[in-house]
Amino acid sequence: MIRFDRLALLCLAWLLAALQPPAAAAQPAAAAPAVEVTQPAAVPTLAITPLPAVTSRPTPTQAAPPVRLAFDEDPPAEELDLRPPLYDLPWAIQAGDHFLFQWPIAADRISWIEPNYRYGDYFPDSEVIHTGIDIEVARGTPVLAAGPGKVVWAGYGLLLGRGNLDDPYGQAVVVRHDFGYGSRQLFTVYAHLDRIDVKEGQYLEAGDPLGLVGSTGKVTGPHLHFEVRVEQNAFHTSRNPELWIAPPQGYGVLAGRITRTSGLPFPDLDVFIQSLETGKRWQVRTYGPLSANGDDFYRENLALGDLPAGRYQVKFYYNWSWRTHEITIQPGMVNYFTYSLRDGFVDGPPNPAASWSPPEWSTP
Repeated sequence: MIRFDRLALLCLAWLLAALQPPAAAAQPAAAAPAVEVTQPAAVPTLAITPLPAVTSRPTPTQAAPPVRLAFDEDPPAEELDLRPPLYDLPWAIQAGDHFLFQWPIAADRISWIEPNYRYGDYFPDSEVIHTGIDIEVARGTPVLAAGPGKVVWAGYGLLLGRGNLDDPYGQAVVVRHDFGYGSRQLFTVYAHLDRIDVKEGQYLEAGDPLGLVGSTGKVTGPHLHFEVRVEQNAFHTSRNPELWIAPPQGYGVLAGRITRTSGLPFPDLDVFIQSLETGKRWQVRTYGPLSANGDDFYRENLALGDLPAGRYQVKFYYNWSWRTHEITIQPGMVNYFTYSLRDGFVDGPPNPAASWSPPEWSTP
């Protein structure tokens, strides 16, 4: 029975296979169309020259210490721009003032007093007193006569002797002016010049060029050193130029006298000035001894020009405590104060002897 069933199944399978239609022959796949490949043009190559191999690293050498140039913190906008026009000369709206000279740099050049080199301070690392002001201005800027007069010095050696190339003033020009302060002659000094364009004996009008700003002599960089001398052309007869040069319009000058308990001027005292309106700060130092001279009228031992009119705080540390005071700077004039332990701060011009009167501006 089992054998029959198997035989029947085999016969049935054979029959079904015979009845199927024959399978179609497999057709070959159509070939893809040929793609024409074009070779790109040759791209030019850059010839790169390799850097030479470094075989050893050079030993670094210690550089010279940089020159310290300290400026006022947060310089005001006007100090980054041209100076405003000056008041007319001569200018004095109160007894004792004597603004007789113009600024020695043209109004179209940026030029301001270098804050660390004002009158009466020490030169760095020395006992030499600075007897003028240093004006920051670019090398090669023309220097102008601050007033009319005759050239009485032109060249090296103003301090150490004629022709001395090591003189700290470098190339300098001195002008003796046509006008005086009372019966005394006035001189102005222009130092560290790169070039001198005048000769001794030559007459100059105010504003005439006399040389170019430079860096000859003992300097840390190009600038103009400017002095005012009274009666004699000598190192020890200088006065603070900020009390003699007409201030810019809208600006005033602060001057003060700070004394010890003995009544003598207090030297080398740091004084801080701050605008109560803008927050701008300045620092000035009272005059060192010997070579710095106070004004005949004010007898000051500190002065700070180029202050915009407004309210200011004056502050210094004296006798183990801070001393502070508010003062108003009026434009176009010297604004004066005194300080002593006995009287404290006192504003206003000094009270000279009854016999004192401002000298006439005359021709000696």
